[in-house]
Amino acid sequence: MFASSLSTPSPARFGDRFARVGATIPNLGRGLQWWSVRALSELAETLSVRAGVAEPPRIVDDVGAMVTVLHQGAFGYAATADLSPQGLAQAFAQAQVHAEISARWQLFTVDPADLPNPRLDWRGPSTIAAHTVPRRHLLDRLLQWDAAMASAGPQIVDRRASVTATVVQQRLWTAGGGDAQVQYSVVQPALEAYASNGKTTQRRTNADTVRQGGLELLDSLDLDTAAVGVAMEAVALVHAPNCPTARQTLLLAPDQMMLQIHESIGHPLELDRILGDERNFAGTSFVTPAMFGSYAYGSELLTITFDPSVPGELVSLPLDDFGTPTKREIIIANGILQRPLGGQLSQDRANLQGVATSRACSWNRPPIDRMSNLNLEPGTATEQELIAGTERGILLRTNLSWSIDDSRNKFQFGCEVGQLIEDGQLRGLVRNPCYRGVSATFWRNLNGVAQTRGIHGTPYCGKGEPAQIVRVGHASPMCRFADVDVFGAEG
Repeated sequence: MFASSLSTPSPARFGDRFARVGATIPNLGRGLQWWSVRALSELAETLSVRAGVAEPPRIVDDVGAMVTVLHQGAFGYAATADLSPQGLAQAFAQAQVHAEISARWQLFTVDPADLPNPRLDWRGPSTIAAHTVPRRHLLDRLLQWDAAMASAGPQIVDRRASVTATVVQQRLWTAGGGDAQVQYSVVQPALEAYASNGKTTQRRTNADTVRQGGLELLDSLDLDTAAVGVAMEAVALVHAPNCPTARQTLLLAPDQMMLQIHESIGHPLELDRILGDERNFAGTSFVTPAMFGSYAYGSELLTITFDPSVPGELVSLPLDDFGTPTKREIIIANGILQRPLGGQLSQDRANLQGVATSRACSWNRPPIDRMSNLNLEPGTATEQELIAGTERGILLRTNLSWSIDDSRNKFQFGCEVGQLIEDGQLRGLVRNPCYRGVSATFWRNLNGVAQTRGIHGTPYCGKGEPAQIVRVGHASPMCRFADVDVFGAEG
């Protein structure tokens, strides 16, 4: 276990700074229909070791505020890193100017009485607070993982172990007396091993292992064992044959299901994308507003939830960044599409019921419709039963590459490792496995869902113009799909 030591600045100092901010805000919002100020701080530190050598640490300390106003029936935004009364007053004035310009092209009417005014003080789970453990202790742990990867033999030609720990603190004030504080920690350990025999190079990682919580996660995730495993599989893949080409049964492990859900369910269901807001930047969606309530997105085994209540999942939070309280909602029920991933303003605009998922990547971006925790609900089979019920197929793990069309429909994904299945038994590894499909039919071929879920996530989901990179959580069991086009990247 880690020993606590106040060797780095305490994040509590941000709370004091925000308290002073709150005292100056009410007078600045006079005369406006509604306003909010979202103050955000992120203190992040990354330590890494590459091939036995400690790399320079990276520390990010970012603090600022976004002012949102409703004026003349339209919204205006302005961000500032100057949290003094003068800086906030300037941001309010600028946001009001932006609202007056936007009022000329209003798309829908907003009732200020319907806008959120939350009051809460929430802290996420953390036993050993990030940024309170001596760096020497963390570096020793990284060196231990690095040595474990090196022990796989001389064919390991490169390796890297790292940990990024982030403390996030947000405070939201609103015109109706709202005052909501949210603080949580995120820990992201990463392992990479590269093996080569002089002709072929293969890479194995520990996938997107990123969770809410403190540094106790480094023990609970059993990364000592994982370090040995990724290196040994990298070596084994160097000697494995290329993945054969066939239309066959496909099993996806939870760490690859994360990407499958993300790209072919999450992004297509973002309501602002459905309404056309992303068309000139990151594409549109094959989903239309008329599909909700009736469209067969997948087989009866497919139930997808928006769930901010899963302990430790990356976006288990009580509010979105607009201030709307979050709660578990069913997005797809037994294959039938129910509701989009749209926050309060997009719901009003589209006249559709969505979820509380307006999110921003930082204090200098307004919130837009994003994924949060988007999960596939468990089935009744064990993983072994899914494998045993497969005569000829392949099990794929850990995403390596992805490609999806502008409407988020046709896709092609590559994985780090594949394992053949013959007569209900796992056989040898294959390298460079890929598969392709069409979202509109792929999910209807879902014919098996395991009863246990893996919790994964990514801190690198990109969307918006200007771009926003946010954290997204996904929990999923192993799943089985019939009649999928599988092939090897080497042709």
